[in-house]
Amino acid sequence: MADTSDHTVWLTQEAYDRLALELEQLSTKGRAEISKRIEIAREEGDLKENGGYHAAKDEQAKIESRIRNLTDMLKHAHVGDVPESSGVVEPGTVVTAHIHGDEEKFLLGSRELAGDTDLDVYSEQSPIGQAIIGLKVGDSSTYTAPSGAEIAVEIIDVETFRP
Repeated sequence: MADTSDHTVWLTQEAYDRLALELEQLSTKGRAEISKRIEIAREEGDLKENGGYHAAKDEQAKIESRIRNLTDMLKHAHVGDVPESSGVVEPGTVVTAHIHGDEEKFLLGSRELAGDTDLDVYSEQSPIGQAIIGLKVGDSSTYTAPSGAEIAVEIIDVETFRP
């Protein structure tokens, strides 16, 4: 399968272990259970009008997608503490910014890194993430939202994320 990611994902050891366990369970027990559900649904007859079969196939697709995502994430994971912020926006930093006139505080990184935090999380691959990577306090940028609107962002503070 082609590599779908070109960036490092910072994970705590706890998050890495949790995701590795989820991957193991989905790859073994999850696949076995969904295969059994598909086989049982197949035995019910006509597949064109078999809701159980189609639901099981949809679930199988979701499981396989999650397995691919987890495999890719763990392959690119850097386990340990996020490096101390140098005041530059980078993955693993908590950013406070004026976004379209409103002050927001969020983590630039992955939901898996965030754990149970209440912070919003933006991927560095998202439009806002790409617009602010490398900026420092006082710097401004704009990005195009999925709606097509141009959004202005001004960096107010950058700090290292502490789970």
